[in-house]
Amino acid sequence: MNKKIFSLTSVLIVAGMLLSACSGVTAALSKTASQLNVAQAATQPSGANPSSSGSTASTSSSTTSTTTTTAPAAITGGSDLLTAYESTLESIYTTVSPQVVNIMVLTPTTGSNLQNFPGFNNNPQSQTPQYSSALGSGFIWDTKGDIVTNNHVVDGATKIEVTFSDGTTVPATIVGQDPYSDLAVIKVDVSASKLVPVTMADSTQLKVGEIAIAIGNPYGFEGSMTVGTVSGLGRDLPTSQVDQASGASYSIPDVIQTDAAVNPGNSGGVLVNDQAQVIGVTSALESSSGSSSGIGFAIPAEIVSKVVPSLISSGKYEHPYLGISGTDLTPDIAQAMNLPADTRGALVEQVSTGGPAANAGLQSSNTTVTINGVQGTVGGDVITAIDGQTINSMSDIIAYLAIHTQVGQTVTLTIMRNGQTQTVQVTLGTRPSQ
Repeated sequence: MNKKIFSLTSVLIVAGMLLSACSGVTAALSKTASQLNVAQAATQPSGANPSSSGSTASTSSSTTSTTTTTAPAAITGGSDLLTAYESTLESIYTTVSPQVVNIMVLTPTTGSNLQNFPGFNNNPQSQTPQYSSALGSGFIWDTKGDIVTNNHVVDGATKIEVTFSDGTTVPATIVGQDPYSDLAVIKVDVSASKLVPVTMADSTQLKVGEIAIAIGNPYGFEGSMTVGTVSGLGRDLPTSQVDQASGASYSIPDVIQTDAAVNPGNSGGVLVNDQAQVIGVTSALESSSGSSSGIGFAIPAEIVSKVVPSLISSGKYEHPYLGISGTDLTPDIAQAMNLPADTRGALVEQVSTGGPAANAGLQSSNTTVTINGVQGTVGGDVITAIDGQTINSMSDIIAYLAIHTQVGQTVTLTIMRNGQTQTVQVTLGTRPSQ
């Protein structure tokens, strides 16, 4: 079965009467999450901890002695390590759990699931409005009531409710949204005593193998914690946003991959390190079933820390814009362009008309070739560095622009054109709004 990337919002289709929901759960609009009876079965293996002791007896004509062996020191030391590990996890949960909130949203659905349904009045004017109810997560940013979540959790919502770890539920309004990074800020009006802000980490220092702890509301189970590791770095997470000029889709760069279990409802929650600092915002998973398969994705703290303050101050974030689409320069593509097979870089396939790259004179691909049975274009500029930083792929370009640049900044591109190396100055623009 093909694997797909899913957002982590737990969705419930709700109408004026009982309908089958896309998640397999049914509910009426009048029901709330607290009224749903959830059956949960958990099996805890049980059994005596094995222990071993031995005795040997040696008998002589005058004495009999018995010797009892003790547990190896390594086992005692291992027990101490386990206790320390558990204590650390407990401390992290105690710190972070009050910083994470549960988010419920209502959004109107398009069309009517009751249309042409036998036995019902199919007059659209008389139909009860239908809504989609979704559950997600969020975390407290500051003591002013700003809460961060995923954009896909709250986008299009007509009603937003936030539930804190102590059970307090309050309405929230949208402050700012950024579909390009899938981040949003909502605001609540509560006492500052309920607002415990998170501490952000420097995600640029992450290494594969470090502890990663996800805390959120999978399937509506508030304050759930799962533990794993950082299992990958530098991933690209595709978005639904498309460059209208080139038709290319945008992606979120430098995304963290983790094997800490994330499920629908974790969207907008936190991924933290062993210091209880946020390293990322859990946003999606790859799975053939829609539930955790051990491959989850989190938007890195470095991007969150850039985008969120702008969303709070202006309601939006302006992304630096180069105005190209392209692909990695593989050995096959390099050979098709008469370049050494070990040449690395990003091949410019299209240049957006009127964009910064076009104004700087970058050239797009114009020769059609077939490589491994697939048609494509080659012959465009190959970007090998930005501001002296080596570029090996398109992902490197996307990540550099997102993390190290801003609108209006001039960058120096090192390119290969017709086999010759040269530099081009490009002044970055603002990514067009959708």
